[in-house]
Amino acid sequence: MNTTVTRRELLKSALGLVGISYLTAYEAFATEKNNRFRIGACDWSINQMANVEAMEVGKRIGLDGVQISLGTLKDDMHLRNKKIQLAYKEACKELNMAIGGIAIGELNNVPYKSDPRAKQWVMDSIDVAVALNVKVVLLAFFNKGDLKNDAKGTQETIKRLKGVARKAEGQGIILGIESWLSAEEHLEIITEVNSPNVKVYYDVANSNKMGYDIYEEIRLLGKENICEFHAKENGFLLGQGPVDFAQVYKAMTDIGYEGWVQIEGAVPENSDMMESYRHNNRYLRGILKTS
Repeated sequence: MNTTVTRRELLKSALGLVGISYLTAYEAFATEKNNRFRIGACDWSINQMANVEAMEVGKRIGLDGVQISLGTLKDDMHLRNKKIQLAYKEACKELNMAIGGIAIGELNNVPYKSDPRAKQWVMDSIDVAVALNVKVVLLAFFNKGDLKNDAKGTQETIKRLKGVARKAEGQGIILGIESWLSAEEHLEIITEVNSPNVKVYYDVANSNKMGYDIYEEIRLLGKENICEFHAKENGFLLGQGPVDFAQVYKAMTDIGYEGWVQIEGAVPENSDMMESYRHNNRYLRGILKTS
């Protein structure tokens, strides 16, 4: 008699004891095993910047959640308002959607390196993230907030990040730097700030545009220094531009990354956003081997 018990038979036997359908449970187990990633999109990329309707649009696309904006200068970063927070919470509950992170895109116009308003926004964003049960806040450093070749601005940014990092650590919130900087330049900032709660928000299209070897940059930064990813193509659908997402996935796997991957851009000129994002969602799930 063969006394070898396979893992599949053992699972079937155990599930039978509690009356659970073996096939259904086994399939659920297999699906869960592959769910290393959650797929979302930036609210500004689906034409809903700082708008709670982003959650409904994300649902129609088929996303797991949406990366939402803290707000704009015009609405005074309205996500700091508890009524606005409640509206997002209710939308998430109704739609079975998640808030996949918070972003402060207005830092591109109101620079963190120089404007006291930006400094306060970042401090406040930690409280908002806690209230919404979100773990990552993206800090944008483009346009007026660009740090590339700005030694003075970089040093002031480091000083301000040091000032807010202790609060982020105490609340368990990660502050993610997204910029034109290389992996090495990012690491210099992270080293000087010296906080496990300040990391890189890695945008593959931005880094590719700068001429960096994005696949090796991901490996250089490693899981410990990357908080999340933007899956982006400027003017192309995902899979049809210069970024090799199969190699991105391989690099992610090499460093053991798990978590949110947010789709940004990736809508060709004169193309329908909804149709483009449904394609991007299907494509990315196929590449990342997630359900």
